[in-house]
Amino acid sequence: MCRCAAGVAFTALWWWAAARLLLAPDAGALEGAVAAGGWGLSVLPVHCLPKARADGALAAGRWRRAWRAARKPGAE
Repeated sequence: MCRCAAGVAFTALWWWAAARLLLAPDAGALEGAVAAGGWGLSVLPVHCLPKARADGALAAGRWRRAWRAARKPGAE
């Protein structure tokens, strides 16, 4: 409940700032900062998973093992 209310409040604040930037001739740095900050948060990759849980994830150290194996004498 609290997270939903905070989300609605931040969304309303962002829309207020964006509308003031577009419509009010006296809009300033505060509105610009709020609008830019809200846009920046919207592009965060919150849908991503940790690498270990992702489908098709490669094991840690895979490249290091391949590099060492290639440097051994007689390896192609």
